[in-house]
Amino acid sequence: MEKRNLIFKIIMNILIFFLIAPLIILAIWSFSKIWPWPDLFPKSFGIRGFKYIFNPSNKSLKILMFSVWLSTVVTVITLLISIPAAKALGVYNFKGKRVFKILVLAPIIVPPVVVAMGIHVAFIRMGLANTFVGVVLVHLIPCIPYGVRILTNVFEILGESMEIQARVLGANPFQAFIHITLPLLAPGLLSAGSMVFIVSFSQYFLTFLIGGGKIVTFSMLMFPFIKSGDRMMASVYSSIFILTTLTVLLVMEKMVKSYYKGENYFYL
Repeated sequence: MEKRNLIFKIIMNILIFFLIAPLIILAIWSFSKIWPWPDLFPKSFGIRGFKYIFNPSNKSLKILMFSVWLSTVVTVITLLISIPAAKALGVYNFKGKRVFKILVLAPIIVPPVVVAMGIHVAFIRMGLANTFVGVVLVHLIPCIPYGVRILTNVFEILGESMEIQARVLGANPFQAFIHITLPLLAPGLLSAGSMVFIVSFSQYFLTFLIGGGKIVTFSMLMFPFIKSGDRMMASVYSSIFILTTLTVLLVMEKMVKSYYKGENYFYL
């Protein structure tokens, strides 16, 4: 037993190391002016990248806040669409259910480039190209499969027995969903919302194509620096990208915990 625990601890420590090591290197690169091979440490340090990104004239922070707002809107809409779809796939039985489960994943199976040009042409005709609404709609395409898939698994575990019991005791469908299903679904909503936010926040090609350069997100600022080979700037943008997503996920987790505490306090 002790040997198994020792092996488990060693494996976990190795995994943690491989997870943290790249982040440490990324943080060092954010302050490194020159770090040639095979030096173990940079030869000189600087804050050029942070000066650039915090310069008000670059509007990087403003674009960062806009990107968070855009991804938040996409996340909320995706969850609103995913909940009924996931409940249908996870709880009810009907002909072609397996086919629909596969079709839901089609947007992430088929490369975006294949359908993006057609979507762009359709959005131009509909007047949605180069607009905020158009970008939100196109972000839903890769986000909905993740939301539906995660919540489908949750509904398969939860079932609807608790909701049916509430209906038997006199609750209407809305009350049963709000007071029974939603609290049980909250951890799944956190997982789905986290994944959806990250997918939306990291979208580059679809945003660039549908936004037409008028809708600029943080990923559109970050990727050119990554491709240019400017490692300091790329590391600074990547670090802020990671910190932003981590902060949003922590806020979402805090909201779920507060919701549960509020529910407990209400019943007490």
